[in-house]
Amino acid sequence: MPNIKPVSDLRNYAAVLQDVSFGSPVFLTKNGRGAYAIVDIKEQEEYEKTKAALALLTELARGKKSGEKNGWLSEEDISEHFEARFKNS
Repeated sequence: MPNIKPVSDLRNYAAVLQDVSFGSPVFLTKNGRGAYAIVDIKEQEEYEKTKAALALLTELARGKKSGEKNGWLSEEDISEHFEARFKNS
């Protein structure tokens, strides 16, 4: 069951924070509507890692699709590209 409290409960923030744990955020409402979520820092870190992994997988899938559609670059082409790029910098 979600833990939902009005934002005014933050007047006694220590009591609100006691209810926050990994996998059990506290959702705060403002004027009767959801406005904020307080989550455990470890849970937030896991979320950020998952989000980064998803972004990486998305880019890898796009690269694979592009390679299948437009052809693959050879190892030599890639080496030449980066050698030229770093030579000019």
